[in-house]
Amino acid sequence: MEKAIEGFLQHLVVERGFSQNTLEAYRNDLNQFQGFVHSRLNGASEREDVWRVVDLNLLNDYIADLRGRKGYRDTTTARKVAAIKSFFTFLAQNGDIDEPPTESLGSPRVGRALPKYLSEEEVARLLEEAGQPGTAESQRDANILELLYATGLRVSELVSLNVQDIDFQECYIRCWGKGSKERIVYAHDKALGSLKHYLGDSRLTLLGSNKDETALFVNHRGERLTRQWVWNILKTYSKKAGIDQKITPHTLRHSFATHLLQKGASLRHVQELLGHSSISTTQVYTHLTTGHLRNEYEKSHPRAV
Repeated sequence: MEKAIEGFLQHLVVERGFSQNTLEAYRNDLNQFQGFVHSRLNGASEREDVWRVVDLNLLNDYIADLRGRKGYRDTTTARKVAAIKSFFTFLAQNGDIDEPPTESLGSPRVGRALPKYLSEEEVARLLEEAGQPGTAESQRDANILELLYATGLRVSELVSLNVQDIDFQECYIRCWGKGSKERIVYAHDKALGSLKHYLGDSRLTLLGSNKDETALFVNHRGERLTRQWVWNILKTYSKKAGIDQKITPHTLRHSFATHLLQKGASLRHVQELLGHSSISTTQVYTHLTTGHLRNEYEKSHPRAV
């Protein structure tokens, strides 16, 4: 059983360029399903061709178990079902099974939730709070938050940045997004000017004797920051800024996209800046700007004024 799963995971890395985080999510989902198959099929689960025995009834029982006994939400269940469908499609294409038993398998319908974002005033408060004079760590934190909002970077992209990825002359940053896809993001002069000062000052202090570290953002030991560290930084400063809603690094990405659209940027340009492979992913932000569009309509339409 494990051999087929490992072969599929290798396919996701080599052929489809999935990130390590996505790979681990697939691994966990498939291992959980494997455990269910083992419990239901008993001795048959030790067979090399056990996946040929899995049928639609067993799959439906698994979904019922996820939603009933385990109490997973529809979003989580839908993700696990998607992983299983991809796995059996791979097995069929590889000749390990005749056809996927998942072809008529249903999945919970999940509506796309509107992303949460900050107002321009809330972002200004957050950045102002982070920008207060202080230690090398606080200057680093201010640059992290400024850069997240200036570029719309994902937190995984931010912590993966190296110093050589910043082109101050051309005002862009080279990063690697989902599926290890390389893309270019742009940053305004203020963000880059602050970043340049951080590189020549606070980062050197934080590096200490660890001069060979290439990471752009480092901790007090001179080592690359983790995603969790950035989450904690944002949590600390949002509380200081008096922001009531619970926010994450992705909230700044949502704010970046929403504010660009509100200021007149085209959906296609925002798609490219965010690194979305499909414009349908970017279209969710149009629902957040309807109030702005209504104001523009009422200001502009001859019969509305």
